[in-house]
Amino acid sequence: MEYYSLNRYLRDTFGQKVYKIALDGGFTCPNRDGTLDTRGCIFCSDAGSGEFAGKREDSITAQIEKGKERLKRKIKGGKYIAYFQAFTNTYAPVEKLRKLYEEAVSHPDIAVLSIATRPDCLSEEIILLLHEMNRKKPVWVELGLQTIHEKTAKYIRRGYSLPVYEEAVKRLREIGVQVIVHVILGLPGESKEDMKKTVSYVGKSGATGIKLQLLHVISGTDLEQDYRQGKFLTMGLEEYAGLVADCIALLPEKMVIHRMTGDGDKKTLVAPKWSGDKKIVLNALNKAIREKERV
Repeated sequence: MEYYSLNRYLRDTFGQKVYKIALDGGFTCPNRDGTLDTRGCIFCSDAGSGEFAGKREDSITAQIEKGKERLKRKIKGGKYIAYFQAFTNTYAPVEKLRKLYEEAVSHPDIAVLSIATRPDCLSEEIILLLHEMNRKKPVWVELGLQTIHEKTAKYIRRGYSLPVYEEAVKRLREIGVQVIVHVILGLPGESKEDMKKTVSYVGKSGATGIKLQLLHVISGTDLEQDYRQGKFLTMGLEEYAGLVADCIALLPEKMVIHRMTGDGDKKTLVAPKWSGDKKIVLNALNKAIREKERV
């Protein structure tokens, strides 16, 4: 079972490896500022999933330069993805967004502008701005869907319904923007069939890429409290690897697999601990995918 990895897509598109630099644009989220809630999604850390992003007190250019410095052993004279990662990166007035995005795309070493956001934070003005940016450099928009199941969506405090996601994908594809969808595997109360239904749905939804994310229990989250109280269990490595192989088999051949697991900050990772060893995890995933090919 051959899948279309992000590395392969980048080589096909740019003729070389392209590395991601995670940025913090100083945003918040409607799930935190009181618009929808003040607690954030149940699994989200205080950093808004931006543990590996730059420092928000630095300019975007400074964050890019520091990111390049960190990656200098892996890449010299290459290209980068400017990834606005922390919190909701379209949740601000358009003029603020334009200033930040312009600074990123104007950097000569940036090949792609990637923006993590929520489907309910894409007004018509913002869609027009993304269209404008996409004429300068390719734009990717990463949408945090996580699940298609309403009961789970309420539990994790996602804060929007499935039709909102569908409309966002439609509008983004109309302006030629790549849409990458985040799905969490292992959410409490979901069976493997539930998870596979979410993945299959994403594959048919018009998205061009997917990130499969193992559920991480992070210290200080409400999810940690439920975990400590024994309300759910996290998956084992072999179980997770087999599930990922099954999920990939459900996706269109040309859908780009941007991620198969995700990295948790080891300092705050409560469970599953095995996910902290990236080499072991990747070996298990590749083994499960090879075995799937032989079936």
